[in-house]
Amino acid sequence: MTEPKRPEVLVLGGGISGLAAAFELTGGEHPDGRLAVTIIEASQECGGKIASAQIAGRTIDVAADGFLARRPEALDLIGALGKSELLRTPGTSGASIFARGKLRAMPEGLSLGIPTNWRALAKSRVLSLHGLLRAGLDLVAPRHDLRGKLGDRAIGPLVAAKLGREVVQTLVDPMLGGIHAGHVAEMSASATFPQLLEVAGNSGSLMHALRATLPPSPTSDAPAKPVFNSLDGSVASLVSALVECLTARGVTFASATKATKMTRTHADYLVTTDKGEFSAQAVVFALPAEPAAQVIRELDAELGGLLDTIIYASVGVVTLVVDPDLLPKDRHGTGLLVPSTSRRRAGTAFFTTAVTYLSTKWPHVARSGDELLRVSVGKIDDVRFATLSDEQLVTQVIDELSELFGVVVTARETHVKRWMNALPQYQVNHLLRVGGIEAAAERLGHVAFTGAAIGGVGIPACIGHGRKTGQRIRNALLD
Repeated sequence: MTEPKRPEVLVLGGGISGLAAAFELTGGEHPDGRLAVTIIEASQECGGKIASAQIAGRTIDVAADGFLARRPEALDLIGALGKSELLRTPGTSGASIFARGKLRAMPEGLSLGIPTNWRALAKSRVLSLHGLLRAGLDLVAPRHDLRGKLGDRAIGPLVAAKLGREVVQTLVDPMLGGIHAGHVAEMSASATFPQLLEVAGNSGSLMHALRATLPPSPTSDAPAKPVFNSLDGSVASLVSALVECLTARGVTFASATKATKMTRTHADYLVTTDKGEFSAQAVVFALPAEPAAQVIRELDAELGGLLDTIIYASVGVVTLVVDPDLLPKDRHGTGLLVPSTSRRRAGTAFFTTAVTYLSTKWPHVARSGDELLRVSVGKIDDVRFATLSDEQLVTQVIDELSELFGVVVTARETHVKRWMNALPQYQVNHLLRVGGIEAAAERLGHVAFTGAAIGGVGIPACIGHGRKTGQRIRNALLD
């Protein structure tokens, strides 16, 4: 007696979201082989916006170098894969900001760049006297938000009305805007910082309200938990572990295969690719918004149009191997941020948005005799780096590092990675767009969307949303 044919599912996109969805489609932590899963990935290898390279004899991440430890999704998946022993923690904390012409330690008590402690803000000297006094008005004469509770607001104007524009330009935009390679002037509070939206409509101090949301201060009985984790062998080793796990479960990988169109027959979905056609009873989209829109447009033009409203920023990552003796000894924390309003001595804007001291931040990649620096360039409104060759870009960032540090920096080895159209922008009312996309997909039957544009930026968010999406499709097919 022949066994009944297993329901088939196509996962379009082999980034971390698509791999996490496939993990759940195959049974999660209890694999059972009840579904036949195929991952269609346009690149030769899976991983999406997670990647590593061999630099100075070690494997170094050239995308995200860590992930939030206070969110459980990545840690849970790493545990399920039996890789918890590879978890690594930072060697230090804190960072600097290029403010008022020099590097200064970031003030303590920030909540995604928003000050919660005026005295710490004053001590840091990152603001001018006028900017500091303007922020202090929040304590003695807090401004009531006359607009009241709204479904969404742009973070920049919301914070500026409470604490002043200098706080936004010097602290909030470099930190929160830097995470997304965007600007908080257009960034959705409900999608990126819902706690801010919740407390900002109150009549009291914004700093006091946000301070109450911070984790408790560490004590001898309860030491501080790490904010970030990484993995020995790079964050990209998580992708390798997932691919190995899914391969063992019988998942089919159609690599170097680009999906171009999806139609529907009586019972199945038909996905056309540059390598042929694939049919299945369900499809999970784990693609960026633009290629997803191209695939779905013939089946649902309205859904394609909704996906087209999501825009992306491009960034670059330059990794440098330098002589530690050439760098200043008083460098603070894990790196530095450069506000987009900062100007070089010549009056031009910096290409550099952030610098990470990789060898200091992650002791497991440190080696005696060299120092690894990672320089980030590019934002939603700044793609100057894309016009330069790799050699020109390296020269540019080394020149800027020399100015930031006040010393002459040279590099023994360099590596450039460009991520074009890589980071979705969560503009105001982003969650309404996502709700419309999900509602339109639901009308199509067993079709679902996941990925950074839908489920959240960052590895834990992508894993969590990918797994939930995979579980939902699995339940729909097997119930």
